[in-house]
Amino acid sequence: MAYFNQKLRDRKGVALIITFFVLSILLVFVATFVSMSINNKIAADIFKRRTKAFYLAESGIDHAIFWLRSQSSPPVGDNTNPWGGTQTIGGGSYSVFIDDLGIMGGVGSTVRRYKITSTGTFDGRSRVISSYAQVDNYARYLWFTEEETFDNTPVWFGMNDSLDGPTHTNAHFHIYNDPLFGGEVSSVDDYIRFYNNGSNINLSQTTNAPYDEPVFQEGMSFGAEPGIMPSQALGLRSAASAGGFFLTGNTTVTLYNNGTMRVTNSKKKWSNKSMSIPANGALFVNKGTLTVSGTLNGNLTVGASGDVIIPSNIVYADDPIENPNSNDIFGIISEQDVVISSSAPYDLEIDGCVMAMGTSFMVDSWDSGSAKGTLTIYGGIIQDERGPIGTFSGSTGQKLTGYSKDYSHDPRLVSSPPPYMPSTGDYVILSWEEN
Repeated sequence: MAYFNQKLRDRKGVALIITFFVLSILLVFVATFVSMSINNKIAADIFKRRTKAFYLAESGIDHAIFWLRSQSSPPVGDNTNPWGGTQTIGGGSYSVFIDDLGIMGGVGSTVRRYKITSTGTFDGRSRVISSYAQVDNYARYLWFTEEETFDNTPVWFGMNDSLDGPTHTNAHFHIYNDPLFGGEVSSVDDYIRFYNNGSNINLSQTTNAPYDEPVFQEGMSFGAEPGIMPSQALGLRSAASAGGFFLTGNTTVTLYNNGTMRVTNSKKKWSNKSMSIPANGALFVNKGTLTVSGTLNGNLTVGASGDVIIPSNIVYADDPIENPNSNDIFGIISEQDVVISSSAPYDLEIDGCVMAMGTSFMVDSWDSGSAKGTLTIYGGIIQDERGPIGTFSGSTGQKLTGYSKDYSHDPRLVSSPPPYMPSTGDYVILSWEEN
């Protein structure tokens, strides 16, 4: 009996030890759980405050862009909270500094750039965001149109057409077969008109259209904000009158790769007169047409109150595709049409940004003759009403007359547009990052 009692006491001792051990482990688990819960709550609270601080900093960037857009002209000089001090919102605040980086690009540029730094603060936590914004310029676009019709008739992007750069219309696009769009594409309307099924289809609702399947490598945006085309080249006119060449009557300009040009103008009694391109990069023809071609060495924008006629290639002396540091920049502005002559060569190339304010960029006699190869543009085409450059067979897509399109944007034109190219009146955000 005594032996039995001793064994029982031994077992009770072991059970007590086990119980104590289990309770110790449970207490450790409970303490760990409580500690983790507290830490998680602290981390969640920090995350919440940091997130709100981030959104407040973003609000500051938006407020700064809104303020810039509300000014009558791009402001000169730095500004800290130009609306009157630190803004308090949602239990937090933001403070903004706008750093005026000055004019980007060369002579005659209208591109002023700003660095916007916004600090958002919420409950002791702060986040800082920096964004670069600049005055928007039409040279930023590879393609910009007010209308995608010519005399109320649709003009089509077709088979073998390629556009590599920012593309926008204030209307809607007309698509045949499989044209390639290599940059961002936007349309004010909410649909595309396709050739083969003759219907309007919103590509946000269907992945492709029967028969016609355009390739949008960077997507397609509908319902975009419209741009407003100017009707006169006021900046170019003014600069040509003050230090450039302001000519009257029909004029022919041939550019040469040594930085000179030959000019024919009856009013001046010039016949192939050799001279340097204007130092301020401005040439304008009033009450007449301008015919221009050749090889540009320098920075120049030419324009006319009448049509601008292109009879042959216009290229750069220093090819920016081979040398991205090339300083050759060219612009063409017509207050009427920019017209490629019917005598222009097979496989035509135009380097520069072309703007037709009055109506269109087009090929003369576009619907007659035979196919003429490819029109290569390295720069941009801005036009009020889209002009035709040829015709194609609706059944096969084969080019019948005029040119196929190979258009690429010159990235230098974003920060270094041709002299006196008009701005859109808006601002574009180039980038942002958290400091």
